[in-house]
Amino acid sequence: MIKKIILGSLFLFSLNTFAQEGTASPYSFYGIGEVKFKGTIDTRAMAGIGILNDSIHLNLQNPAALSSLKLTTFTVAGTFSPGKFKTASEEEKAQRTSFDYLSVAFPVGKIGLNFGLMPYSSVGFKILKETSTNAKRYFGDGGLNRFFVAGSYQVTQKLSFGLNVAYNFGEIETSVSEFKSGVQFGSRELNNSRMSGLVITTGASYKTKIKKYDFITSATFSPASNLNSNNTRELAKITYNALGTENVWDTRDIDVEDSKVKLPAKFTIGSGIGQDKKWFVGFESGFQGKGDYSNVVVENASYEAASKISLGGYYIPKYNSISSYLKRITYRAGLRYENTGLILNSKSIKDKAATFGFGFPLSGFSNINFSYELGKRGTVDSGLIQENYQNFSVGLSFNDRWFVKRKYD
Repeated sequence: MIKKIILGSLFLFSLNTFAQEGTASPYSFYGIGEVKFKGTIDTRAMAGIGILNDSIHLNLQNPAALSSLKLTTFTVAGTFSPGKFKTASEEEKAQRTSFDYLSVAFPVGKIGLNFGLMPYSSVGFKILKETSTNAKRYFGDGGLNRFFVAGSYQVTQKLSFGLNVAYNFGEIETSVSEFKSGVQFGSRELNNSRMSGLVITTGASYKTKIKKYDFITSATFSPASNLNSNNTRELAKITYNALGTENVWDTRDIDVEDSKVKLPAKFTIGSGIGQDKKWFVGFESGFQGKGDYSNVVVENASYEAASKISLGGYYIPKYNSISSYLKRITYRAGLRYENTGLILNSKSIKDKAATFGFGFPLSGFSNINFSYELGKRGTVDSGLIQENYQNFSVGLSFNDRWFVKRKYD
């Protein structure tokens, strides 16, 4: 049964991944769009800390944790994201439903292996700027997807190392339409970029006992890498009909050089303490170099080094309780603060959020996880937009024992 579920889900999500518009954020206007969270739902509920390594929960953030798995794990997840966007004088709402990840991992002795698919970034904005003499409409959609293969080796009972090799690929399309008073027709510039490139992440995890407590230290590093960007541009005359649909004619292709987009180096380190199957609390810091998105030139936008700090953990009243199902539920929560690295109108764009969630055990070692995130990105100062967002996420994790030779048929 589990294999039928996996095959059906693989087919469904392989179709949806390449068609979705995974964000409505106006901040996806910049660079390669809104870079998505790359962990599982259970870690998202703990503010995104990627420290934990255990036998049944898959860690997508640190490949070193894979060698701790004892069962084959298939996991898939999605998120519903309603948001509210505010300026000093206006307010708008939008919502999106998006695919988060699909992944399979399995242990082979001291080795853990993992492969999967997830979005890397999403673009999805509609912005109107009007003055007394002209109006500009900005549209954008698309994004990058990531296929990854990862492995981990347990050097000792306490120390593991891992490697993740990811191939990022996708297409981003943006357009700007301008109408000037006294001019009969408007103009439109349509830009398309097809991007692809490899990203490598190394990881290490160290777990030891301090009296009766488990102490874990975790670190990952991704060196700077490049995305090859194949660019095209089209100019056209436009008008809008009564339904607001564009009428386009007199199109002209403009030669645009191909380019490279530099993804900055990233380093994370974190530590935590707890008791297995009872509770855990951890702290993680992330640092990222300055991005170079020179293929996208935007007025009043620049970039700086980014950073993030997260505090989170979980609590299980009694994981093996027979009399009470509520005592077997995992309760998770966390806080996150991030400097995104984007500067607009001389203002650094910050992102802060509170999270909580629940892990409900299913038959065997499988589980279903829910996460809720309430956050705020940006500010209404200096003519900017403040984004108040919510993320309702659900993830399924199926665990089974594969690749075991049966004694009896």
